[in-house]
Formats: sequence, C-alpha cells, structure tokens
Amino acid sequence: MKLVAYFSRAGENYTKNGIENLRVGNTEVAAKMIAELTGADLFKIETVSDYPVDYQETTRVAQEELRDHVRPTLKNYLADYQKYDTIYLGYPNWWGTMPMAVFTFLESMDLTGKTIKPFCTHEGSGMGNSENDLKNYFPDAIIKEGLPIRGSDVNNALPKIRHWIGEDE
Repeated sequence: MKLVAYFSRAGENYTKNGIENLRVGNTEVAAKMIAELTGADLFKIETVSDYPVDYQETTRVAQEELRDHVRPTLKNYLADYQKYDTIYLGYPNWWGTMPMAVFTFLESMDLTGKTIKPFCTHEGSGMGNSENDLKNYFPDAIIKEGLPIRGSDVNNALPKIRHWIGEDE
C-alpha cells in the first residue's frame, strides 16, 4: 500500500506575486495531486503548537528548531504505518532540510525496508540536504530520488509530478 504523508503550512508563503496569505499550503497542494494520481492514502503531519502565520516569524522559529534539534509534538501519529510499503513524503524546504516536525513523524516509526519518495516545495533551494538527511537518519529505509517543486508554481506542477511518479511506477 501507498501513503502520502506531508507537512504543510498555510499562512504567509511565497507565490508568483510575492508573499501572500494562503489558505492551503503549497506542499499540501502537491500532496493532494500525488494522492490522486497514485491512489495513496493521505496523512497530514500537524504539530500541536501552530507555526506563526507571519512568514518571517515562521522562518525564525524553524531556524531555532533546527539549531536546537527540536522534535515538535504532533497532533496525531500514524498507528498503522506497517501496512504501507511506499511513503511519498512531502515537506517545505526549511533551512536546507525538512521541518523538524517531519523528523518527529519519521522517528515514530520503524522504517526498515520502507520506500520513501520525498518531495518538497521550495523557492530556489530545491531538495537542499533533505535527501542526504533522510539517508543518514533512516539508513534502513530505501530513499528514492526526490522531487523539488517551486512552491510559487505548485498549481502548474501536475505534469512534473506525473512524470516523477511515472519514473518509479
């Protein structure tokens, strides 16, 4: 079975028009496209404490969490993760890697033998170090090549996503 697990933040984000207040985060848009194309289940990674709506304030908080190796508490954990062989893992690129909440999510599971297909939204930094971080933190998982999606262009990303999924299917 397949799962699309993702962390996404609504509020102020980059768009083609600069910073705008989004009701749905860019990564969530991509995650729903992937779930629709693959028939995978969908799981939203959410923290107990919300991140600020303000973009600059969120980047400050994210940088502090990374520096201090914080593992934010999640609202829900995936209890039946064992049934999934493939996890499409989505997140925004925060300071060159995954948000710390994604580490919390992954560390709550035994990923031995699981295939992880990462995808991230960004505004110029691509996957950053996240693929290497996945390989280093979770050496017993099979980490596939990731898909970077420019967040400000996520609404036009369907052909790119379809191609990426098709390479692995």
